[in-house]
Amino acid sequence: MNERARVTDAPPPAPAEAPARALPDAQTVTEVTHWTDRLFSFRVTRPRSLRFRSGEFVMIGLPDERGKPILRAYSIASPSWDEELEFYSIKVPDGPLTSRLQHIRPGDQIILRPKPVGTLVLDALRPGRRLWFLATGTGIAPFASLLRDPETWERFEEVIVMHTCRRVAELEYGRQLIEGLPQDPLIGEMVAGRLRYYPSATQEPFVRGGRITDALASGKVFADLGIPPLDPATDRAMVCGSLAFNLDVKAILEAAGMREGANSDPAEYVVEKAFVG
Repeated sequence: MNERARVTDAPPPAPAEAPARALPDAQTVTEVTHWTDRLFSFRVTRPRSLRFRSGEFVMIGLPDERGKPILRAYSIASPSWDEELEFYSIKVPDGPLTSRLQHIRPGDQIILRPKPVGTLVLDALRPGRRLWFLATGTGIAPFASLLRDPETWERFEEVIVMHTCRRVAELEYGRQLIEGLPQDPLIGEMVAGRLRYYPSATQEPFVRGGRITDALASGKVFADLGIPPLDPATDRAMVCGSLAFNLDVKAILEAAGMREGANSDPAEYVVEKAFVG
């Protein structure tokens, strides 16, 4: 799906006064973009008290029929300096939250608990030369935050983004993000010549097919990019996808001699542990 084909709900004119916040921890939706029939992104106001590290997630949600909050963990896709918060979501027809969340429009309110946490943060990685972002589907969301954070480019010489989806149209959010980085007024000059993008689709013809795990295990990605295999002395990685994907990638990284890190014990790779439904 190209940029013209996506459907975007532009935010309405700002009201003279802020709307009354009927929900607990309420934030107002400012923009919604439907990328495919399965994927959408949205932006909301940012609580003044919220401070987070790029790559972290927060709990967001909506009330059910009885007014009880339905909350799920969502990675913040916007960088830590952004005045608003961006999220990227799948649409699950029977999902307790996403079946409702996909219908939000600018001016609506959502619940946002301003207590960020997460493992996909730069502080959990040891210093290195090359940083790998390995994602499937909406797993690119935390990397959308980190890619726009100057600290990422200050810490690493090169960043490689591997993003795999089932269908080509599902890559569009990431493609537009990546292609816009060189024009970013804050980090554009830092990105030049240092970003490698490696998208693939598994269920449709595309310039590159197959899974991330296959490309890593076979060495295809290293041959395609003209770089050496994973080296725990120089390579660092962040992983975000389904539970099965995360476990498969962990096995590959550990076979290369890389160890899983944490905020309290930085190492060579980290994995996201929160999932949306």
